[in-house]
Amino acid sequence: MATGGIRSDKIWLDGELVAYDKAQVHVLTHSLHYGLAVFEGMRCYQCDDGRSAIFRAPEHIRRLHDSAHILEMPIPYSDEELLKASADVVRTNRFTECYIRPIAFYGEGEMGLAARGNKTRVAIAAWPWGAYLGKESVEKGVRLKTSSFARFHHNSMLPAAKASGNYINSILAGYEARRSGYDEALLLDTMGFVAEGSGENIFSVREGVVMTPPLASILPGITRASVIRILGDLGVPVVEQLFPRDALYIADEAFMTGTAAEVTPVRELDDRMIGTGQPGPITRKVQEVFQRVLHGREDQYRSWLYYV
Repeated sequence: MATGGIRSDKIWLDGELVAYDKAQVHVLTHSLHYGLAVFEGMRCYQCDDGRSAIFRAPEHIRRLHDSAHILEMPIPYSDEELLKASADVVRTNRFTECYIRPIAFYGEGEMGLAARGNKTRVAIAAWPWGAYLGKESVEKGVRLKTSSFARFHHNSMLPAAKASGNYINSILAGYEARRSGYDEALLLDTMGFVAEGSGENIFSVREGVVMTPPLASILPGITRASVIRILGDLGVPVVEQLFPRDALYIADEAFMTGTAAEVTPVRELDDRMIGTGQPGPITRKVQEVFQRVLHGREDQYRSWLYYV
């Protein structure tokens, strides 16, 4: 996985920019012990006009607040304050392109599951990050393995919240897939229908119709929503419905979406080649348009860019 170094000059922590080495928390930080934290992943791209812009930043910050609300976590900063702070982090670190990680968590104070008096702390960091699953994955596609770990039921872990603890499920699925020689895991929901990857939403294409799981046991991906809009504007029908994994086996093409993964083709699932084993024409078209959008080349989607 091409992550690169994450060190930067400054990190925004609780309302101010501090040196990287000073952005520290206590070992008794509540969220470190119990996983009750919410976070976002945003990307900043350099546009053709030379300016840098965060893709759909307001939507990401709103989802951060939505996640916190779902988990009854008060965040002491407004959308506008966190948007400005995100831009400040990019500018201060002199990044033209980067990944941005806002996170809200409970600090030290009380311990135990019933603790409610701990302060909510908020941090925003940024670092350079290339293709999430590797450059070759974007060009040639990835190999997936259906995980033995099911995506949790929506009455168990509340998947609409981008909560830190939820990702134990994803980490275990990813470990299992990569240990067996695959690039990524595909998780099914508790009924056995396709849910998502360990950190990506998934799309299947057959006979010109795109199919993707509904918002039930999956995270409402912002890249997912963007791709659905792009497909609609291209005149490609999109259906949100439950489907089993064998629908992916016989798909003409498939792809995954996410802030980190962008649009990544899927060439194989469970040792079965999907379509021709190469990225298909709809996948390629979505990749092409999406990249143009990210770099400010598509006027109709310019409102998706938050210039820093």
